[in-house]
Amino acid sequence: MDIRAIVQRVPGWAGREIRIEPIAAGLTNANFRVEVDGVPHFLRLPGSSTDMLAIDRENELFNTRAAAEAGVGAKVLFHDPRSGALVLDWIEGRTMSNAAFAEPGTPVRIADALRRLHAGPRFRDDFDMFRLSEYYLRVVGERQMRIPQGYREHAAQVPRIETALAARPLPTVPCHNDLLAENYLDDGIRLWIVDYEYSGNNDPTFELGNTAQELLFDAARQEELCAAYFGPERFARDGPALLARMRLQMIMSDVGWTLWAAIQASISRIDYDFWAWAEERWDRAASAMDGPDFEQLLAAAGA
Repeated sequence: MDIRAIVQRVPGWAGREIRIEPIAAGLTNANFRVEVDGVPHFLRLPGSSTDMLAIDRENELFNTRAAAEAGVGAKVLFHDPRSGALVLDWIEGRTMSNAAFAEPGTPVRIADALRRLHAGPRFRDDFDMFRLSEYYLRVVGERQMRIPQGYREHAAQVPRIETALAARPLPTVPCHNDLLAENYLDDGIRLWIVDYEYSGNNDPTFELGNTAQELLFDAARQEELCAAYFGPERFARDGPALLARMRLQMIMSDVGWTLWAAIQASISRIDYDFWAWAEERWDRAASAMDGPDFEQLLAAAGA
């Protein structure tokens, strides 16, 4: 896609001084900083074959606007339906990292950002990692893509996790569902959340478990995040069950995103070792399902 042709289609930008700089970030799309008469904006071009990853760009657009309304996402300035390009307000702040989230107090800041998102307008579609994993498994099977060893042998454990979570379901809320560190921006006051490709209404404990897994939180920080999100009164009453749900969702996050990475290893043009990423997440998921605490988590989540 011709980035300059897309820029010229943005209302009010034609004839102005434009400076375009690629942003070396993102595992799916091409991202740019576009300065218009010195004012920065964020421009995203979708990657190729992203429909295979179950990304619905109309759902993403709807949810990005909803997140901005909730005060946790950037405002949409322009959408080009022909290219899928998205222009957003520029959020000035540092892109977060796992090292940055190791600082004291960050689980409380994450919980605050997630509560704002989850209290905002409903998203267009729902998100279900169990169904998404089934879809990804069909994709890799139909296209004969390789997946980590032992994946199919552990398949019987996944319905057990779904059954345990369904015993006492939580109301769904608008969730991001893909909260690795780089999808948070820190403006020095609060955290913003970006990139709503996989967003949808979901169990909030998936959101908590997914980000705790991506940020490599240990047990103490997992508990701190869960307690900060649900509040002291709720956590004092239901803490063991909520933590069990969150930790089962951590496993499901790895179960699903393992297959995502395996697909990316076959189709992506981005210079990134997706296969190593898939193996790392699968090793973690398999270890958890084979671990001594797995049966206790299943029992506690449904208690």
